[in-house]
Amino acid sequence: MLRRSLLLLILAASQSLAVAQTSLRVLTHDSFELPAPLLAQFEREAGVKLQLIKGGDAGEMLNRLILTRARPIADLVFGIDNALLPRARQAGVIEAYGGPAAQRASAAALGDGVVPVDHGYVALNIDKAWFAQKGLALPRSLDDLAQPAYKDLLVVPHPATSSPGQAFLQATIAGLGEEGAFDWWARLRRNGLKVVKGWSEAYYTEFTRNGGARPIVVSYATSPAAEVFFSKTPLAESPTASLFLPGGVFRQVEGVALVKGGNPAARDAAGRFIEFLRSAPVQQALQTSMWMYPAEPGAARAEVLKQHAPEPTRFDNPPADRASEQLRAWQDRWVRTVLR
Repeated sequence: MLRRSLLLLILAASQSLAVAQTSLRVLTHDSFELPAPLLAQFEREAGVKLQLIKGGDAGEMLNRLILTRARPIADLVFGIDNALLPRARQAGVIEAYGGPAAQRASAAALGDGVVPVDHGYVALNIDKAWFAQKGLALPRSLDDLAQPAYKDLLVVPHPATSSPGQAFLQATIAGLGEEGAFDWWARLRRNGLKVVKGWSEAYYTEFTRNGGARPIVVSYATSPAAEVFFSKTPLAESPTASLFLPGGVFRQVEGVALVKGGNPAARDAAGRFIEFLRSAPVQQALQTSMWMYPAEPGAARAEVLKQHAPEPTRFDNPPADRASEQLRAWQDRWVRTVLR
């Protein structure tokens, strides 16, 4: 009896150790979402248990990763984009991945072994009904937004805590030039600009479409399609629209990367998850779960994106090396210009 009990204890301990060794910790932003059956299928096929850690907006997620780099809380990070990647590299919190997905051509390359998963466009969104009711013409340039007619109409997420906020700031610098951009931001402050912590607050609290008081919001080119997709009643057209203004569109590429100092026993599972994110089922599903365009070449587009979320023909991204060098300085100058 004693021998049998001892064997059972050893077996239980072995099973617990196996579970611990096959746990994969994935840090993501709050907008990460894939169908539960897809995630469950990955767990079965890879023999791992996924632990998805939501870290807030992408900017907050990266801050959390940096603050815990001495004792990493994750083995993988998803959602660091090209606006935040320079900061992640400078902080030394990610490692390159060299598997098949990193070698495969992509329409949205990030480089250095960071594997692109999707791409999209940060742009201004407007509430069509609000502008129609007020009889106000849509702005045709960023300069229009600094004019009295558009006072108190725009809400933006903070560049230090929001990936789309950081992306939009970079677009203005690339499109208007550094001095021109910060002059524009100063004029916007005087014209009633509102700044909030992140995209969710901007879109779901401050945007007039969702009961707020601001009919112009920094969001995504796919947001109008999402409005149609989630509407309780069928819609022939979206109640919102994207404004692709010069200096107001940033091409955002989201990627997945290994976390430096992550659990070595989870590296194989981490690589399998990276490959999983570039698989055809995930590339299809993310279009209507995370509302981004697929990174995998040749991936079929969701019909709602084809109808209501055309990709802009122009965007303004600063050169990656310049963004890497100037990111902190730009952010600090933005705070001094807009908030102090």
